[in-house]
Amino acid sequence: MYYGNIKEYDIADGPGVRVSLFVSGCTNRCKGCFQPQTWSFCYGNLYTEEVENHILDALGREYIQGLTLLGGEPFEPENQIELVKLLRKVKQRYPEKDLWSYTGFVYERDLVKGGRRYTEVTDEMLDLLDVLIDGPFMWQKKNLR
Repeated sequence: MYYGNIKEYDIADGPGVRVSLFVSGCTNRCKGCFQPQTWSFCYGNLYTEEVENHILDALGREYIQGLTLLGGEPFEPENQIELVKLLRKVKQRYPEKDLWSYTGFVYERDLVKGGRRYTEVTDEMLDLLDVLIDGPFMWQKKNLR
């Protein structure tokens, strides 16, 4: 898995101050996407154990409320395999931190058994999350106010 960015102090992608991981790879290709460079599964840097440890250390700061996963697309099957491992470690080490994920997929259609992005770890990944924000970005509903 590759990632495009890690924000250690993010106040835009969930409540409080958060650590945000922008994974690479997205087949949704939503019109008006604010991160089209992350559509490529090879964009950015390779996600390694050292990168994971960096994220875990950043989450240890007292004022960090939680972790947000976005992209790219966290629920691409290729990304779920690595992200579920990260989520397990975060829940074990920091049970008080909340876990959010954005996805362009629709839960009821794509992330349930038989769905087009359902894998052997999807249910566990969803169970580990506190908040899932699902559905494609819709350019016609964009509102900067």
